[in-house]
Amino acid sequence: MAVAANKSVLFVCLGNICRSVTAEALFQEMAEEKGFASDWRIDSAATSTYEIGSLPDSRTNDTLEKNKRKRSKHIARQITKKDFTDFHYIFGFDSSNISNINRVKPSSSKSEVLLMGKYGKNGNEIVQDPYYYDQAAFDTMYEQCERMVKAFIAEVEPGK
Repeated sequence: MAVAANKSVLFVCLGNICRSVTAEALFQEMAEEKGFASDWRIDSAATSTYEIGSLPDSRTNDTLEKNKRKRSKHIARQITKKDFTDFHYIFGFDSSNISNINRVKPSSSKSEVLLMGKYGKNGNEIVQDPYYYDQAAFDTMYEQCERMVKAFIAEVEPGK
C-alpha cells in the first residue's frame, strides 16, 4: 500500500505495549466517534525487539478501561522499512524513539516522522515511558496521549 496523504498514522515507542498502544487505541476510538476511522490506516509499533508478539501491558489496558475506553488487543511488532511506505505520519514519544525511527527510515521515504509532543505543551512535550513506574505514570501517559491525539485529530479531521 502506498502512502495515502493524510490517511495513515503509525505510533511508535520502545516496546509497543504502553505509549504507542494507548495512542493507537485513542486515535482509533476518537476517529470512530467522529465517523472517519474507515478512511485511515491506524497502527503502532516498537523500535526494539523486546516485546514482539506480546499483548499490551496490563496496566495500559487497565488505564484505557479506567478512562472508559476500549481495551487494546494489539500484538506488539517492530517497525519495518515498509512502514515508511505505508504510513504518512509516524509518531515517536521521546527523543530516543525519534532517533531510532530515523535510523530505520529509508532516505527515499516521504513519511513525516514527528514527536507526538508536537501536539502537546510548547510543541515539544515528552511522553515518558511508564513501564518501570507506578500507576500514576500510566495515568500521566494516558492524559498526555489523549490530549495530543485530540489535537492531532483536530488538525487532520475531514472538513477542517
